[in-house]
Amino acid sequence: MTKAKFRQPATKPYTTRLDRFISQNSDCSMADTRLLLAQRRIRLDGVVADSVQQAVTKFTRVELDGVCLQSEEPVYLAFNKPAGVVSATKDSKHPTVLDLVQHPRKDELHIAGRLDFNTTGLVLLTNDGAWSSRISSPRTKLPKIYEVSVSEPLNREYVDAFQAGIYFACEGITTLPARLEILSPYRARLSLVEGKYHQVKRMFGSFRNKVLSLHRVSVGAVSLDGLEPRATRPVSASELAEMSQQVFGTRYREVCP
Repeated sequence: MTKAKFRQPATKPYTTRLDRFISQNSDCSMADTRLLLAQRRIRLDGVVADSVQQAVTKFTRVELDGVCLQSEEPVYLAFNKPAGVVSATKDSKHPTVLDLVQHPRKDELHIAGRLDFNTTGLVLLTNDGAWSSRISSPRTKLPKIYEVSVSEPLNREYVDAFQAGIYFACEGITTLPARLEILSPYRARLSLVEGKYHQVKRMFGSFRNKVLSLHRVSVGAVSLDGLEPRATRPVSASELAEMSQQVFGTRYREVCP
């Protein structure tokens, strides 16, 4: 087989097999990929490829004959959202999270786990759709911790009720067990593993107790960790590794190469 010729990269918002990727991005066919593998001419993330079935995502670095066919890095950011900001990429009436984020690749980003208009605190942003889908999925049961201020005094009855689950009559469902730690008569820290519509306000509302402020301090392994309002920072390698263990049960790149 002669030196491969290459095409312009295809749009790649998906995971695909290596042989299909090679056929879409070079003049080699899917069948040719087996010979390329035997000749050790393909590398994935710097490692010689060994199977036509190996997964290629938009973040897999793919090299053929030493030429890079694809090299795109994922972005994972933590942002401290202020009140009065919409958890969206665009809004005609209010500033959005993306309006406030300063990053050279911000046009690629989307939000993984939204906050209500006046709720403050941690929002995660990424260009990795597979990661954000798992972060946001109710089935993942990723713990999210909030600090809450309320209008009426708190007591042990709240702790027990939140642990047992609060029944929402309009939907006919009971919330999953939640851990409530009372910090003062009017302040508490709440840990949830789900995110139903206005859930925190409705849980306290079952006691006719109004939520005055709601602030998210962490999502899984990622916390604000002193991040100022309106500020952004990269999710650290250690946070990403721990989060991936929580979400995928293994190192993330072993699941989504």
